[in-house]
Amino acid sequence: MKHNNVIPSGHFRKHWQNYVRTWFNQPARKTRRRNARQEKAVKNFPRPTAGPLRPIVHGQTLKYNMKVRAGRGFSLEELKAAGIPKKLAPTIGIAVDHRRRNRSLESLQANVQRLKTYKAKVVVFPRRARKFKAGDSTPEELANATQVQGPYLPIGREKAPVELVKVTEEMKSFKAYDKLRTERTNERHVGARLKRAAEAEKEEKK
Repeated sequence: MKHNNVIPSGHFRKHWQNYVRTWFNQPARKTRRRNARQEKAVKNFPRPTAGPLRPIVHGQTLKYNMKVRAGRGFSLEELKAAGIPKKLAPTIGIAVDHRRRNRSLESLQANVQRLKTYKAKVVVFPRRARKFKAGDSTPEELANATQVQGPYLPIGREKAPVELVKVTEEMKSFKAYDKLRTERTNERHVGARLKRAAEAEKEEKK
């Protein structure tokens, strides 16, 4: 063959079957994870299976700040307000985040109330059997203690009650679109009208 042609190359040696990702172990992994969760629950008994108590925090940025979620840990200010020492908190299943700051009184009060509710419900076992210390639960409470499965004190946003309002004739006759257009026009011309009024006042004084 004449001319400086490209050497033909058939791309038939890719061994694509070596690179196919299969997922046949999915059912077995599901079983393995479930067994691991059960073993962990038995090992951690009588602690709750969901881990330590987390605070209620709002999402970051204007887009997500109306949503609430679980935070990393309670601030030192919240622990102090709830009357829980910062060194005791991790030992009774409360997550602590010493870097967090409270910039909202509402969230501070909500998390303090959350801590107080948890403190009232928590059952503290003694480190050594039959050797009770201050802060440990009574033997009756220990006998009735059960392990909490899944999330406890779940985080949820309370829905505001819906109030039914009776529609009046005044509401029916109100024209929202016209009102918006009028207010928009007033806002646009407020400077010019003030200037005109000031000039008119100056002319009157003359």
